Amino acid sequence: MFDKFDDLEDKLSHLEGKLSDPVLVNNQQEYQKIVREHAHLTKLNNLYKKFKKANEDLSENKAIIRDEDEDPELKELAKAEISELEELLKKLDRDIKLILLPKDPNDERNTFLEIRAGTGGDEAALFVGDLFRMYSRYAESQGWRVEVMDSSPLGIGGFKEIIALISGEQVYSKLKYESGVHRVQRVPETETQGRVHTSAVTVAILPEADEVEVNIDMNELKIDVYRSSGPGGQSVNTTDSAVRITHLPTGLVVTCQDEKSQHKNKAKALTVLRARLLDQVQQEQHDKISENRKSQVGSGDRSERIRTYNFPQGRLTDHRINLTLYKLETIMSGKLDDVIYPLISHDQAERLKKIQ
Repeated sequence: MFDKFDDLEDKLSHLEGKLSDPVLVNNQQEYQKIVREHAHLTKLNNLYKKFKKANEDLSENKAIIRDEDEDPELKELAKAEISELEELLKKLDRDIKLILLPKDPNDERNTFLEIRAGTGGDEAALFVGDLFRMYSRYAESQGWRVEVMDSSPLGIGGFKEIIALISGEQVYSKLKYESGVHRVQRVPETETQGRVHTSAVTVAILPEADEVEVNIDMNELKIDVYRSSGPGGQSVNTTDSAVRITHLPTGLVVTCQDEKSQHKNKAKALTVLRARLLDQVQQEQHDKISENRKSQVGSGDRSERIRTYNFPQGRLTDHRINLTLYKLETIMSGKLDDVIYPLISHDQAERLKKIQ
């Protein structure tokens, strides 16, 4: 596997030459692509150098042990180093394979977060709001930007559904495992006998699509405009600024009413529609390799119950990897790393098994 790494230095020199080309700087998209490739190869090259050095040291120590004329004390030192070097080589081998794992082409993309109330009535709607606050606080801790694209607020303080665009570095790579059914168990404020109710909401994570990738034929769209409504259905706008777009070939419907401008709502709705069309294509591709999807934690199956939030016990359980944490209050405040990183590690481990 490592034979092909000997020309890494040449590849890096070639990329450095490109990066110093003033013409390339004017093409920011291509420039950023080469910057990322250079960073990737630099990390790989540094690990490969460490691997080669450790391998050479291991061979030297083994030669010392085999040499009958060698000093006994030196042989003891060599034996001790051999076990350390073998452990280091295992770690470096794993780190190199992790870098070589096929990258998800969506990892660098901005992401649409869609949260919808499922079973449970008002409790489900309230939990939609709770999850949105959790993700918003996590986004803030990552330096990401959250822009609400559309929402259906209810008078009780929750949402029937809410859709937001989250922009920043590596958004999709961290949030892609959140798609699925999130179940909540807690005592509603209106419950007088203290009984625990179970509700559910669905979360969908969709990568933002470029216009080039998903070309929407405007002739295939049915666009309706109407007045925005707030909690309880009352009109909150005196003009027809809300927009509903129906994509006739697929039947997909997108609405947007958060902006006062019809033009802005239409632009936002088209952005969401583009993401859903891209997601539809990618889901169809995933279905063709369903066996792989079942073995990976990031299957994105939105009918799958992935997580339970048990408030009476302060417990969060992720059912896909049997992860249980008794720090629910901390997690709901937006500190999601203890949930997200084990999911990433599990996914990497499953994919590594396939290339061992």
